[in-house]
Amino acid sequence: MKSATTWLRRHLVVIAGLGTLAYMILPNVVVTVFSFNNPAGRFNYAWQEFSLDAWKDPCGVADMCASLSLSLQIAVWATIGATVLGAAIAFAMVRYRFRGRGAVNSLIFLPMAMPEIVMAASLLALFLNMGIQLGFWTILIAHVMFCLSFVVAAVKARVLSMDPRLEEAARDLYAGPVQTFLRVTLPIAAPGIAAGALLSFALSFDDFIITNFNSGNTVTFPMFVWGSAQRGTPVQINVIGTAMFVIAVLVVLAGQMVGNRRKKAQPK
Repeated sequence: MKSATTWLRRHLVVIAGLGTLAYMILPNVVVTVFSFNNPAGRFNYAWQEFSLDAWKDPCGVADMCASLSLSLQIAVWATIGATVLGAAIAFAMVRYRFRGRGAVNSLIFLPMAMPEIVMAASLLALFLNMGIQLGFWTILIAHVMFCLSFVVAAVKARVLSMDPRLEEAARDLYAGPVQTFLRVTLPIAAPGIAAGALLSFALSFDDFIITNFNSGNTVTFPMFVWGSAQRGTPVQINVIGTAMFVIAVLVVLAGQMVGNRRKKAQPK
């Protein structure tokens, strides 16, 4: 009994971590399992029998792949816009001192603390007052706005941890500002920029509340899923969800492998 208690105390953190990980992955496992289901009715909530029909025809549901393509387009462009602007803002806030810097810092991080429903309603009021027609561009502007804060946070943390002596050494070796940035600063800041970009893509692709307020007649994939849940849940939704989850896991594993190879390649 005493040995079991001692073992439990030593491994309590590991057990808690594994339990939390299992709790987080369980919904994805359920989605994956039900992507192979052949439901009897409109709703894919009860297991009936194994089937590969949905995987053979993932676009078999009308307008689903169109909404998926639209979500991917918005996510890509929102990621590019938020990453470029966010990286520039992060560098400016860390490297330069200017009047109102504290106020700008607070405003940048305000979307992270603000409830999505408030931002959605505020953006809707702004677009309507400016006479802008709701659709693709209003969704894109809204997504860039709320993704921007996350990019700034990721890049700013990375830039703050950079050793300024590396850039000074590059300048001592007669490297110009552009060379120093491209060959020293940017490679060091790249992990933070990549993290912000991946987070932006995930947030944009997954967003429903802000998109629903500012979409007009445009239907993205999360909105399609929500609408389908009212009438029936086709198995193809589970197929797309499973594919996105697998792709995300592969991207993370690829990044981990690249990081491990770079560590091994570094001279000791």
